[in-house]
Amino acid sequence: MKILAIESSSMVASAAIITEETLLAEYTMNHKKTHSQTLLSMIDEIVTMSETNLEEIDAIAVSGGPGSFTGLRIGSATGKGLGLALNKPMIHVPTMDAMAYNFFGTDKIICPMMDARRSQVYSGIYECNQQLLIKREQNLSMIGDVVKELNDMNREVILLGDGIPVNKEYICSNLTVPYQFAPAHLNRNKASSVAALALIYYKEGKIEEAREHLPDYLRASQAERELKEKQKSGKED
Repeated sequence: MKILAIESSSMVASAAIITEETLLAEYTMNHKKTHSQTLLSMIDEIVTMSETNLEEIDAIAVSGGPGSFTGLRIGSATGKGLGLALNKPMIHVPTMDAMAYNFFGTDKIICPMMDARRSQVYSGIYECNQQLLIKREQNLSMIGDVVKELNDMNREVILLGDGIPVNKEYICSNLTVPYQFAPAHLNRNKASSVAALALIYYKEGKIEEAREHLPDYLRASQAERELKEKQKSGKED
């Protein structure tokens, strides 16, 4: 079995090919490039270097959100295009779940966070000793609410994601349980983690036709929010 995975929900662009026993290839970039510039060339590179025939791929896995609206759309469109062209199913992997899976085997609580601006973060709370256990599903929250949740759990926690640097001062001042910040090689989104979870989901039958795949944004886009505010203001006037 082979899974091609795409991660584009944040500034990180990542693509990977995995089998049941081996990570064949992974290409990850987090440096001043848009996903539209990098993602297809990255996929082409790992396919070429691993001597993989795309017809051998069993499914296309995509980090399905939440995250950057533009990034999610690019990843979704890329996955759907490949799925339709190759007649392969897709696997929707929640972004926070995949990030938590970076720390498979730990006995600590795992809390991935992605910056959603205005003191908000996309986050989830997990355990991942023998398998991924969701303590609280991914959602959009104020950073203060997430820190309170973690304090109430009274467990040591590993923190990761691009929501950490933005909120680090607040976290350090208000988190009362023992905590660690993930090291550089594990503190961002990785297509290999998307792929590894996708293998499990594939066996559980959690697949979808490519034409059915939609990202999970968890909130309206900025343009939609601004339009709603204008409409509300107009009614009040």
